[in-house]
Amino acid sequence: MTARTLRTPDELIAAGFAPEAARAGLERVAARYATSIPPALAALIERPDDPVGRQFIPDPAELVVAAHESADPIGDDALSPIKGVVHRYPDRALLKPTLACPVYCRFCFRREHVGPDGGVLTAAELDAAIGWIADHTGISEVILTGGDPLILSARRVRSVLDRLSAIPHVKRLRIHTRVPVAAPEFVTQALADALDVATPLFVVIHANHAREFTDASRAALDLLRRGGVPLLGQSVLLRGVNDSVPALRDLFEAMLAARVKPYYLHQLDPAPGTARFHVPIAEGRALLAALRGTISGTALPAYILDAPTGKMVLEPSPVAG
Repeated sequence: MTARTLRTPDELIAAGFAPEAARAGLERVAARYATSIPPALAALIERPDDPVGRQFIPDPAELVVAAHESADPIGDDALSPIKGVVHRYPDRALLKPTLACPVYCRFCFRREHVGPDGGVLTAAELDAAIGWIADHTGISEVILTGGDPLILSARRVRSVLDRLSAIPHVKRLRIHTRVPVAAPEFVTQALADALDVATPLFVVIHANHAREFTDASRAALDLLRRGGVPLLGQSVLLRGVNDSVPALRDLFEAMLAARVKPYYLHQLDPAPGTARFHVPIAEGRALLAALRGTISGTALPAYILDAPTGKMVLEPSPVAG
């Protein structure tokens, strides 16, 4: 197991995740998109094209942009009234305190923005973002996303949550994160304590394959759960990762075993260079239909298409196409 996060073509090649002949292609990708594969995930990669490696190892195909792809596929930029805030729904707002992540997914719909240089909102920017939320009394739920909010220090996470909890019209908080599966060492008792706030808080875990639920990630999730935080799961339907009935069944059952309720299965957002991950909607609907009756209803998430106009639920269909 590698002892440090892999970020450069040199490190990927040295780890055996790419041949020397791939160096030029990796360097072209690195010039545009960040790479970060932390030790917990690197240890799960058996080969570059396996369901874990495919998610995180760069590929020159990322530089090929299909006609239907967009740098802002769900319209975040147009719906950002102030830096760090996205306001798509009348009663909800996203707050992005950082654009850095512990791992950079090769299919990320925010891949044009996230990265180690994305940084953290300055104190003034955070004040302005929280002030904007406080001024808009129709907002009852705030979702912390990014980037990944849980790479911030426990002290900073608690400060943001306390400030949002103090806004009378904010009734619920959510945190979207990959930290418990990507970098479970970040989940400390101090972080679990920081999530113990007065306003109801849900933590939504992003995982796409059953192998991501290791002993270490389950221990991290258990630490959060024992602190009283309800855990939900969200995944993206990805070609070569989870595009089969057995893979999805294993994923959702692994979530339930970790006491994470499968919540959303997202249709892939058409970010630039992500076509190799695309699964047609008809095929996704057929997969969900085939799962029904074979696993517990508690294991079935909603199949979601996220569009600039909002989320659409894609009902299961018995017909693939």
